[in-house]
Amino acid sequence: MPDNKQHTGGQDRQRINVHEDYELRDWAKKFNATPEQIKEAVQAVGDLAADVEMHLNGTRSTTNKERVASAGG
Repeated sequence: MPDNKQHTGGQDRQRINVHEDYELRDWAKKFNATPEQIKEAVQAVGDLAADVEMHLNGTRSTTNKERVASAGG
């Protein structure tokens, strides 16, 4: 099934197609990431947007130990 650029809901918006520049830009903006980070996340966890979002949040989060250390504790 071809990618329908006019259809932006449902299943089409649950998966990330890294071969379409406009999708990379849209998802990067939505997840506050770079297109390269989106590609790397898709390679790591697959193309489901929810999985990519969780992966990105996990790779950019800090642990409590890191926060305490940076605060001088």
